[in-house]
Amino acid sequence: MSPALKRTAIIVLLITLLLLAAVLRLRSAEPAAVVHRQRIMMGTVVEITARGADRARLEPAVAAAFAEMARIEALMGPAAESDAARLSRAADSVEVAAETAEVIAFGLRMAAASSGAFDLTLGRLKALWAIESERPRVPAAADIRAALAGTGPGALTLAGRRVSKSDPALAIDLGGIAKGYAIDRAIETLRRAGVNSASVNAGGDIRLLGDRGEGPWRIGIEHPRRPGDLLAVVPLADRAIVSSGDYERYFEQDGRRYHHLFDPATGYPAAACQSVTVLAASAIEADVLATAVFVLGPEKGFAFLQAQPGVDGLIIAADGRRLATSGLWEMIEWR
Repeated sequence: MSPALKRTAIIVLLITLLLLAAVLRLRSAEPAAVVHRQRIMMGTVVEITARGADRARLEPAVAAAFAEMARIEALMGPAAESDAARLSRAADSVEVAAETAEVIAFGLRMAAASSGAFDLTLGRLKALWAIESERPRVPAAADIRAALAGTGPGALTLAGRRVSKSDPALAIDLGGIAKGYAIDRAIETLRRAGVNSASVNAGGDIRLLGDRGEGPWRIGIEHPRRPGDLLAVVPLADRAIVSSGDYERYFEQDGRRYHHLFDPATGYPAAACQSVTVLAASAIEADVLATAVFVLGPEKGFAFLQAQPGVDGLIIAADGRRLATSGLWEMIEWR
């Protein structure tokens, strides 16, 4: 073989070895297993995806994460013996579980910070509208005023694990905060089981553990006025993303849309936004902030959002305007 042919053969061999090494590196970076499971719980479809090298480790980790979410639902959901239900029935005060006290404490802090835009005490109002039932209705104005009586940030006080009500008729609703907490607990359960890449999605409220292995997770933001279409995609890792919108749970009457995100000041659905998306370190924070910002409206809501450390967000105003924090604007991919 001539020297030229030898050099060519060596170069070809080196290129082949480099390509083979690259392929092996890519394959080694990919997880050997992906476990995806879903269940109906917390009033929605919950999906958990876990990625890793060992399916035998992933399966029980995902099962444990679902069990943890079910535990939180039993503790803080609408069931008759939950802490929330016992507190609603109580004439004055109830001692609750330490976790419930922690969630209520966070909710009360956010209620105060948002000037009451986020409110844990709207249980009677939500029952009156029955938005999530088969027979939602527009209540009489007098009934709405009665349902709002005694509500607000000062209606609950917390001392250790004892929660007190200012009005015996006050009904507590943890629906706007407990789901985020349950998602965070599921992620922590997966982390403790040794999972490094996972997604927990509860009806569009999402928290991510790590990335997808070969890059960030790509999370779609639904278009609030085109069902089934995406407004944007956001590449994310190790964060929570929650959207609240008037398109999620609603009914229409006389040409007007009535949805589940109520303005505590009026007792009617907040009308200044179509949707709000919030990115935060935890799902409980993103969950609460998305509701509060939606109720506050584009201008006040955007200012409130910008004041939160480590948080980014997107507001779609009722007129279609888009307001995004600088951190989100730089990464968002519009559709």
